[in-house]
Amino acid sequence: MPILPPATIGILGGGQLGRMTALAARSLGYGVQVLDPNPDCAARPVVDRVVVAAFDDPEGAAELARECDVITIEIEQIAPAALEAATAHAPVRPGASILRIVQDRARQKEWLAAQGIPIGPYVVVESAETLADATRTLGPELFVKACQGGYDGRSQLRLDAKSDVASAFSSLGNRRSVAELGLPLTMELSVLVARRSSGETIVYPPAVNHHERQILAWSVLPGELTSEVVREAERLALAIAHALMLEGILAVEMFLLQDGRLLVNELAPRPHNSYHASELACPTSQFEQLVRSVCDLPLGAVTPARPSAIVNLFGDLWENGRVPRFERALAVPGTRLFLYGKSGARAGRKMGHLAASGATAQDALQLVQRAAREL
Repeated sequence: MPILPPATIGILGGGQLGRMTALAARSLGYGVQVLDPNPDCAARPVVDRVVVAAFDDPEGAAELARECDVITIEIEQIAPAALEAATAHAPVRPGASILRIVQDRARQKEWLAAQGIPIGPYVVVESAETLADATRTLGPELFVKACQGGYDGRSQLRLDAKSDVASAFSSLGNRRSVAELGLPLTMELSVLVARRSSGETIVYPPAVNHHERQILAWSVLPGELTSEVVREAERLALAIAHALMLEGILAVEMFLLQDGRLLVNELAPRPHNSYHASELACPTSQFEQLVRSVCDLPLGAVTPARPSAIVNLFGDLWENGRVPRFERALAVPGTRLFLYGKSGARAGRKMGHLAASGATAQDALQLVQRAAREL
């Protein structure tokens, strides 16, 4: 049954993704509440209530859900006990079974392999010794990621033949990790798919992404890809969404190898940084699509009207108390600015993004990069 406005949507997490989802929900007439450990979280100015609680707090999750008609997420790391507590009072979409899979990188890879989804070679390592073994069995060029936690390059590192394996494993907190073989990539891309309770699905065209310091620097939607790559990427994303019985949205990160193969990297059952450009490019942004899907409303159109691109803005721009020259960036025709309302800028922290559209993907990217240089 559709959950119609003026119902209330609860969001586990009040960061920038929760903020932008709340704004989309507001435009559709919904009330919004969030749970976040920070009382001054990014979503606070645009929601009806912030339940201040940790993501592993069952009582806080229950308090949120008691006043909401449906619960969704903007961050994966919600404790199972908190999800269970919320589910006792309102439907939670996506559900706990999906979060259990994606919360652990090793479990996620095992699940993908079991579904016949192509992934890169990897081994699970639990000590410096097993990591050293991985450098011999897979090769010296490895990406090592803690199984749990980590985001935007945190709890991840890159190994090469000169690396000290013991020091590397220690820097990850001596935690169980996944060691992935470094692969010859042509590019990184992502595909966003939405699925509602009724089973209706829709898939966005792939976005092409560029990372620096293992953090997304810019993204273009739709990416300039061959029709064969687009079809295969969309097929994989839809297959994963159906296998998960998804209720909500799911971003599927992928690698396009130099030999033309597509491999799935990671899953994110929430709004994704690489689809922020959907607010300009598509009739239905990823944030509105999340609201539609969890409320079991008809899914919105996603065919891009114009290619669009984003450039992330990091806390480095605010170093030493300086203020970025936003007026210069906004003087570039067609540029839009999205700030997340975060306090405490620091290097590597996402504070906002710039976006622009163009006649082609390359035009859009050049325009938004020009605006970013003006800052």
